[in-house]
Amino acid sequence: MQFLHKNVPAPELAARITKLQQAIERNGQDGALILQKTDLFYFSGTSQQGWLYVPVQGKPILMVFKEFARALKESDLEEIVSIVGIKRIPEILADYGYPAPAVLGMELDVLPTNLYFQYQTIYRQTKIADISHEIMLIRATKSEFEVAKMRAAAELSDKVVARVPELLAAGKPEVALAGELESYARSLGHQGIVRMRMWGSEVFYGHLMSGDAAAVPSYLASPTGGVGVSGVVGQGAGFRKIGIREPVLVDYAFALDGYISDHARIFSIGPVSFQLQKAHEAMLEIQEEMIMAAKPGVITGELYEMMIASAARKGYQEHFMGVGERRIRFTGHGVGLELDEYPFIAKGQQLALQAGMVIALEPKTIFPGLGVVGIENTHLVTARGLEPLTKFPDAIFVLPEVKGTI
Repeated sequence: MQFLHKNVPAPELAARITKLQQAIERNGQDGALILQKTDLFYFSGTSQQGWLYVPVQGKPILMVFKEFARALKESDLEEIVSIVGIKRIPEILADYGYPAPAVLGMELDVLPTNLYFQYQTIYRQTKIADISHEIMLIRATKSEFEVAKMRAAAELSDKVVARVPELLAAGKPEVALAGELESYARSLGHQGIVRMRMWGSEVFYGHLMSGDAAAVPSYLASPTGGVGVSGVVGQGAGFRKIGIREPVLVDYAFALDGYISDHARIFSIGPVSFQLQKAHEAMLEIQEEMIMAAKPGVITGELYEMMIASAARKGYQEHFMGVGERRIRFTGHGVGLELDEYPFIAKGQQLALQAGMVIALEPKTIFPGLGVVGIENTHLVTARGLEPLTKFPDAIFVLPEVKGTI
């Protein structure tokens, strides 16, 4: 296992644990039991199967079922023990001087019901309470360590879209172009898995769709959907052949060392219609407005309403972020170890922005029968507003029609 390495330095883990213990105390809980993959990695530095117990005071205990030897290599926590099953948890914690908690925090937003019942059986005298909101708040503001990781991921996002002009050709199926780009991303170190927290949500690298196929809606909480390769997936690239003078949406997340950069650009072979070109320019204007407006202290729901109002003033109210009653009610979202983190730039949200949050803004217009135009960039919240981490030009990238067909 000579290639295994520490993922998160000990001081970084210690700072995260301290914040969690403060949240546990505010909640009136005695400890938290962490088992969701992303949260486990965030607080322990490993995603090996196991449980992390964080007491309100004292050292956290990482209990690993599989694979213990890897967890020892990957995590910089002091207390890491092997465990054969969840029924041993109370015994191990007692060995460290931690009695059964009166109130135990768990990630109830993602914990399956049957598992909840199982933990309640183990801790019959314990009240299990939710700690997920507090965890997501802690994760929302990124440290310097995390921002550096996200800058590196953003640079690779730019490399991936910069490869599109070399590969895009009329007549090439969407899924073929997607495969070529995804292969290139993998060669750059893309981890392959793009994690999402919302139940039933999943995405494979992202969305690459052309023309009217990009405007086909799907179950995913996204303004774009796509036909996909079959109904079992029902989103993303399909077998439609790319045409000329139509928008090609390349909306990919680059996940590097766990951290995600979310990024969308529009390409075309030959110019798109005046209608689509103007709509794209309007979305860029909305992005610039938000870059200046989204400063620490601004309420996320208010930013959403500002973007909705701006789209309406520009004449795109009926096409902004979808069409009809089922259009999505957000215009941006936090990113980090998952694609759907706090804060959400969404209707009714009351969370205030803080310096160090990272958000993906995605103002887009959807035209059924024609396609999708707009932009998505990953931004760091600073005192001066938003700092874009992705740098590839935002304008529609037009290739000459003489590029021809395959």
